Amino acid sequence: MIKMRSQQGATLVIALIMLVLLTLFAVSALNTSTTNLKVVGNMQARSEALNAAQQTVETVISMTDPNINFIKTPANAIPDSANSPCDGIPNTLCVDAAGSIVKNSATALYTIKLDPKPACVKAEPIKTTDPRISDFSKKENRDCFTQQQQQHGIAGAVTADSLCADAVWEITAESVAALSGAKATVTQGVGIRISTDDMATACSS
Repeated sequence: MIKMRSQQGATLVIALIMLVLLTLFAVSALNTSTTNLKVVGNMQARSEALNAAQQTVETVISMTDPNINFIKTPANAIPDSANSPCDGIPNTLCVDAAGSIVKNSATALYTIKLDPKPACVKAEPIKTTDPRISDFSKKENRDCFTQQQQQHGIAGAVTADSLCADAVWEITAESVAALSGAKATVTQGVGIRISTDDMATACSS
């Protein structure tokens, strides 16, 4: 005959085992949710950093100032304005949480650098017979022939080269998050028409 005291002891042991198992399950679930939260947070930070880098590349490409841009001054492709470059460092932008460009990295959520500086990958002159520049109603096409006449003849008469060239440039932006340290790098190629003078100076190496 089993005594009641022994039965009560077995129940207590089983209850303690169940309690330990439930505690382990709860701790495991908490760790899993915490890990998932960190993963999602890191993915969001990296996505935002990627967007900031892409926005900077597009900003550099869309520069319209003929004297300060990634072709004329690749080491200073981001012109000095009210809020750039960040901390006075060339080719650097700072962006706050609202996506606005700010002057100081102390108030920035992301710091984006053009590193390495924009570089010409390849370039070749456009021939005077190229149909793409045959429409003289467009100023950019007329510029390919303007001042071709020189003292000793016509420039490009032997090579049939116009004063314009097709060039491929590579622009790389690295974005770093101030809080999480998340990094994202965007490298984009851009095809652009440049002058043969710019080709000689920027694409010679």
